Amino acid sequence: MAAPTALEGFDAHAAAGADSHAAAGVRGEAPLPRRKFKKYFRETGWRHIVGVVVAVFAIFPLLYVLSASLNPGGTLLTANGLFSNVSIESYVDLFQSETHPYGAWFVNTLMIGLITAAGTVILGALAAYAFSRMRFTGRRFGLTTLLVVQMFPQMLAMVAIFLLMVQISDIFPAIGLNTQIGLIMVYLGGALGVNTYLMYGFFNTIPASIDEAAKIDGAGHARIFFTIILRLVAPILAVVGLLSFIGTSSEFVIASIILIDPEKQTLAVGLYKFISDEFSKNWSLFAAGAVLAAILPVALFLALQRYIVGGLTAGSVK
Repeated sequence: MAAPTALEGFDAHAAAGADSHAAAGVRGEAPLPRRKFKKYFRETGWRHIVGVVVAVFAIFPLLYVLSASLNPGGTLLTANGLFSNVSIESYVDLFQSETHPYGAWFVNTLMIGLITAAGTVILGALAAYAFSRMRFTGRRFGLTTLLVVQMFPQMLAMVAIFLLMVQISDIFPAIGLNTQIGLIMVYLGGALGVNTYLMYGFFNTIPASIDEAAKIDGAGHARIFFTIILRLVAPILAVVGLLSFIGTSSEFVIASIILIDPEKQTLAVGLYKFISDEFSKNWSLFAAGAVLAAILPVALFLALQRYIVGGLTAGSVK
């Protein structure tokens, strides 16, 4: 049998060194020394405390409203103890009242909100595309005007809108006062402005080389807009649609002066009736209706979340 060579001795020594190195841990992955509490609190600890306080501050009103909706007492004074009395009577009574048709309010809000959001997205996208891609006289003045007009609150136009809808009712009753179509048209009349300006900034981030390449292939502005640009600006369309739906669903002033019949009113106007009467306020029904009304914007947000988070323009141009 041959005697062990120097190479075999070297291999045994290397293996022993590797084992000792593995036992000691790989360089760069050794556990860091534990920080002292003062240093931890000064660097990151105080941020955790602030986060907990903000979370409690934001969650407590939601829990209080949910507790009030489950309280059969009907007053806020008996709802001070969170979930001390739990009952679903308020949720059942919402859909059984003949004078307060909550189911009709829910459907009306859903229909008006979705139609207004879709119209806002279409009108805003068309205007933003024109301002972003076309050069015409008055372009800069038009953008400035849209932004300045939105600085005035809608409350200033309440009387003018009411008188206008009364006059329209005499000529076209189908789109005048006490009609949901008329309310939608009023909302769409104020759809331009901030939404257009917001979309305009996002449209500018889409490279113009995409339009030029499509024009070389013979595509016009309409085909470029509907088949190419709209897909690339999907995130901003989702944001504008969501904001429009939330704003329309919670709008009270204009809806209260245009919609008169209880069967045609929205949730914001209808829920106010539960607490408007001085001698028959029912905060439990109001809270239950508010909890159910919150399902609409939350569901829409979850449905559009992937468009809001993701940026679809990344990698569109090589």
